[in-house]
This record gives sequence, C-alpha cells and structure tokens, in this order.
Amino acid sequence: MKLLYFAWLRQRTGKGEEDLTPPASVATVVELVEWLKTLGPGYMRAFSEMKSVRVAVNQEYVPFTYKINSGDEVAFFPPVTGG
Repeated sequence: MKLLYFAWLRQRTGKGEEDLTPPASVATVVELVEWLKTLGPGYMRAFSEMKSVRVAVNQEYVPFTYKINSGDEVAFFPPVTGG
C-alpha cells in the first residue's frame, strides 16, 4: 500500500511517502490510522488531531470508514481551502 503525507503530516511523520504492508486485520482507513500510530511518536503526533486530517484513496476523497485494499494509494492531508 502506498501512503502519501502532505503539509504538517509530512513534517510530523518525517516522510512524504512510503510503501507499507499493514496487518491483515486492517480493513478501513481508521484502522490503518490506528495501526500507523503504533509505528512511532511522529505518526502518533501526525494523527493526534483527526478532525484536522482528510483522506483520499486512489485520488478520491473518502470517509475514514472506507474499506481499503493492499494495492491502494492512501493520501493524508489537512483540509484544503480555496481562494
């Protein structure tokens, strides 16, 4: 699974992108986030304020209850404002 991190999520995780294989028990985005938090303090900080995080799977905005697959691209980013 390809994971992408943008803005302050990138700063806190220390990574812009990575390829990871979550455990088979991880079936939704929220479960993925909970698993990522176990990978270290940077991930814990990045995902501590979930109200400030948006997610896209395969370049489409989805809710955190969305079911994910091993070949998906999952992107995490702060809310985007226009102007």
